[in-house]
Amino acid sequence: MNYLKAVFWDYQQFVDRENLTKFLQKNKNRGIYLWILKRFLEYGRVIDTISFFKIAEIGNALSRLQLSPYARKKWKRIIEVYGKTGGK
Repeated sequence: MNYLKAVFWDYQQFVDRENLTKFLQKNKNRGIYLWILKRFLEYGRVIDTISFFKIAEIGNALSRLQLSPYARKKWKRIIEVYGKTGGK
């Protein structure tokens, strides 16, 4: 099952893992990168999200992203628990 479809149901160009990885590498310092991160934090599974983004990177970006209260609380807790153990 392609779990990227749960994150990008409306953007088919991002449901291919290899294409998404290349796109993220190419656009690391652009606004679209944070938009993609936000989509993962809101709609993606944790395991998929951390396969594309490091825990520290998520922690650094969290305050700049407009997330739902649930997603913010969830990711703050994940960072608190796993960020100190050298997470991905």
